[in-house]
Order: sequence, then structure tokens, then C-alpha cells
Amino acid sequence: MIRILSIESSGDVCSVALHTNHQLVDIIESTELNIHGEKLAVFVQEILQRNQISVTDLAAIAVSEGPGSYTGLRIGVSLAKGLCYASEIPLIAVNTLQSLALAIKIQNPDLDTSSILLPMIDARRMEVYMAGFNLELNQVIETKPVILDENFELNLPSGYRFIAAGNGAKKLELIDSINPVKVLNDIMFSAKYIGDLASIKFEKQDFVDIAYFEPVYLKEFAVLLKKG
Repeated sequence: MIRILSIESSGDVCSVALHTNHQLVDIIESTELNIHGEKLAVFVQEILQRNQISVTDLAAIAVSEGPGSYTGLRIGVSLAKGLCYASEIPLIAVNTLQSLALAIKIQNPDLDTSSILLPMIDARRMEVYMAGFNLELNQVIETKPVILDENFELNLPSGYRFIAAGNGAKKLELIDSINPVKVLNDIMFSAKYIGDLASIKFEKQDFVDIAYFEPVYLKEFAVLLKKG
């Protein structure tokens, strides 16, 4: 029996999920802001207890690797690494943007092969972390920070239907000239999508080194200090 515990803390959702043999069996998540440090470990303990298992019963732990919130990623990755190290089980890292692309695909089954999925993560002001995926979830646009302005449309390849989602996609609605991009407002971060992708990675034995793995930040963390 293959049990995988998945952790999503890269954004505005605090979420843990349990998959058994590729199927979602339980999930705990909250959209309350800034609770990752307080609640993430509690959620992990709760989901294990109510399924009557321990960490050592898991085949692996999966974690959202970013990009995303610096603080949220540090909390999730630190917890996942600690659990894996203590229990000697493998760690699986899942691209946060790819998990959002999977959410778009699952929640919109009518999309055709001309669709390019544009998951976007809020990076403050008018900037987002973005990548592009086809319906096979193969990456066709590189992961990068992007400024959403009038030049954004010019950088998109022609001949495709673009579907944007994530907590950064709503910024597109502030730009009148972005016509070829459809914005979906109901796609959320969730550990269930991390677990879906982690199940595939587990079959390939695609693990990361627990000691050296670090989240994908894309930008350096900046601390603003008040003068005086």
C-alpha cells in the first residue's frame, strides 16, 4: 500500500492531503491567512490520527516546492524535510505552478488541445510568477517572474487559447488590452493536486535529496527596515 502525505504552503491556502495508491483519501485545508506556522504541523498530525497511521506508515512525503511565498515555502519544506529525515522516508518536490495547471485541467474538462494553461502566483504589485503548460502538463513556457502590463500580450505565442488562474491571475483583469487570456477565479492551491503529481513521481522514484533540497524562490527575500 502506497501512502503519500502532501503539503501545500506556498500561497494563501494551508493544506495537507493523504493519497493511498494514487487516490485521494483525506484532506485538511484552510484559507485563513497567515496560519501556516501555527496550523500546518497540526493539520499533519490530525490527518494521520484520523486515518490511524503514523509517519512511518507513509511511503513518501510530498511538498510544494515553489515558487510562492518565501515564508510559506520555508515552513512547508522545513516540516516535510524534518518528517522525512526522522522517519527515513523519501521526499518528493512538486512544482507549485504545475499543480495549479493540473487544477485548471481537472476543473475544466472541456478544454481542447489548443489551450495553454497559465498558472500565476502573486509576487506583489503587478508582478506574478508564471509558467505555461499544455494539456499533457508539459511545460511550454518557462517559469519566470512576469510584469503584467500592456507588453504582456506581445510575449505570448500566437495561435493558442490561454487560460490563466491562481492568486496572481486576477491582476490581468486590470489590463484592458489582454484579450486572448481567459481568467478563472476559482482555482486554489491545494495539497490534493500536489499529491496527484507526487504519485506519478513516486512511481518513477523521482525523489530529492533531503539534506540539500531548497524551495524555488525565483527572487531573493527582501526585508524592509524602518529608518531611525
